[in-house]
Amino acid sequence: MHPIVGIIMGSDSDLPIMQSAADILKEFGVPCELTVVSAHRTPHRMIEYAQQAKARGLKVIIAGAGGAAHLPGMIASVTTLPVIGVPIKSSNSIDGWDSVLSILQMPNGVPVGTVALNAAKNAGILAAEILGTFDDAIAEQIASYKTRLSSEVIEKVERLKKEGHENKFD
Repeated sequence: MHPIVGIIMGSDSDLPIMQSAADILKEFGVPCELTVVSAHRTPHRMIEYAQQAKARGLKVIIAGAGGAAHLPGMIASVTTLPVIGVPIKSSNSIDGWDSVLSILQMPNGVPVGTVALNAAKNAGILAAEILGTFDDAIAEQIASYKTRLSSEVIEKVERLKKEGHENKFD
């Protein structure tokens, strides 16, 4: 199936984080592609990727980057597709804050949806939710996923009760 979500990262060292976006999209049945596109080391590749994304059938782009983290914003500047930025705490990062702020503080007119530090899974979920606004099958997968999350919490509540922990809420 042709990918409809592009997952890009500034370096292959970001793959352990960004893989979770691909994994959750696969769970939802959303075809995606995953590649390295560096804003600083391959700027022409970055621009070509962003400019051709829509024509290639992509509907959302997830871009992860650490340090100066220019990739999500630069991608957003040359495409009309929604871009979700994943700030990554990299080896040259200042506890990840440099990445968070670089992606979060985009100028008016060039929005990038930003998830929490290293939260590529949330980026995948958000991409699926965006797609689910016009694809009922994806929307049903998201609803099922959220029902499972709720059930897991209730199971934990019941386990704590059985272990004798006081619960004044119930």
